[in-house]
Amino acid sequence: MSNIEGKVIAITGASSGIGEATARHLAKLGAKVVLGARRTDRLETIAEEIRADGGTADFKPVDVTNREDVEAFVQFADKTHGKVDVVVNNAGLMPLSPLEALKVDEWDRMVDVNIKGVLYGIAAGLPIMKRQGFGHFVNISSVAGHVVFPSGAVYCATKFAVSALSEGLRQENSDIRVTVISPGATESELADTITHDETAKMVDGLRASAIPAQAIADAAAYAIGQPAEVDINDIIVRPTVQAL
Repeated sequence: MSNIEGKVIAITGASSGIGEATARHLAKLGAKVVLGARRTDRLETIAEEIRADGGTADFKPVDVTNREDVEAFVQFADKTHGKVDVVVNNAGLMPLSPLEALKVDEWDRMVDVNIKGVLYGIAAGLPIMKRQGFGHFVNISSVAGHVVFPSGAVYCATKFAVSALSEGLRQENSDIRVTVISPGATESELADTITHDETAKMVDGLRASAIPAQAIADAAAYAIGQPAEVDINDIIVRPTVQAL
């Protein structure tokens, strides 16, 4: 993974789950990671532990629903290290519920975080990468971006959107690499946002087969570690027993 060493990698949603695992893993491989999330205390703890383990880590609080916040976060990475090699748009929400439940506020929140958060990450990182002449976006989607299931209509729509945005970004920029990673059931806090009781019980049943967040971190490292002329565009990572 020599192509990871020294790279500056900004990661949203880095306070837990996939974002945290990815930050820790990439730092061990020699990357300079910049962690972003709303929970400053968690970011500080993770960054300190990475440094204690010999890695390079900085952090800045960021709310991905706020464009100025995301801009400031990516600019912080650039000003701190003089470049931004990779932006990992990882922050996401999954408050699943049937459409009939009319949890419109949760729909709005998913659109704001899962779609607009990715767009804001692209808007913040793309000018820097175009100026540099290189860069890489790693956008975390979901198997829900490939198949629709009951109670997941809005969540699936947001993750289908991540794939569409990523493919458009790739086609428009021959000097920028774009990777979409689609996790299946993975150990994280995502399911904690579900407020619909029946759906929450259904998802609880899937947690027993969930793979560790490290599996997604490994996938991110695989894509980032490729030679500059190789662009890994789509990776689906799910438990062997997961059918959909």
